Amino acid sequence: MATTDPTFEELFRSAKHSAWHFEARDAYALDEDYQEWIAGNHFDPAERWPWWIDLVSASVARGVDVRRARVVSEPVSAYIRYEHALTSGHNVKAGESVRWLPRRQASSLLLPGNDCWVFDRASVLFNHFNGDGEMTGEELVTDPGVVHACVSTFEAIWERATPHEEYRPV
Repeated sequence: MATTDPTFEELFRSAKHSAWHFEARDAYALDEDYQEWIAGNHFDPAERWPWWIDLVSASVARGVDVRRARVVSEPVSAYIRYEHALTSGHNVKAGESVRWLPRRQASSLLLPGNDCWVFDRASVLFNHFNGDGEMTGEELVTDPGVVHACVSTFEAIWERATPHEEYRPV
């Protein structure tokens, strides 16, 4: 009998205490939304992605601590400027706490090789991307050593990082 891993949404909806996201890429897929924003059409992210607002809001309402820590190069890329501009109307509006850490301040940390979500300090969902920033897959890991390493790193990043409201991209 084959078993399948839960989907990202299933993991998120089943989180009881925490859902933490670590991001370390300076650009992701330069999709139509990014192209539109760069061209000057500064849309409302809450209208564009209401499913995210609903998912996070429902989780926060039931007591889940939702955090996102972004490690970024400075000067920041155009993509990071785009992400920063959208964060208040998208991530923060949904109920996420978001912090930014300049990469030069992360040199003494051992960062995961991939972006990831940590759920309830019990599992890690690694996100795999190709060189162009397109997601190529996910990998769910429950090995206690890997989970502990990711939790410790996330906490260290969070401690050093600047809250979204105070971070000004350089």
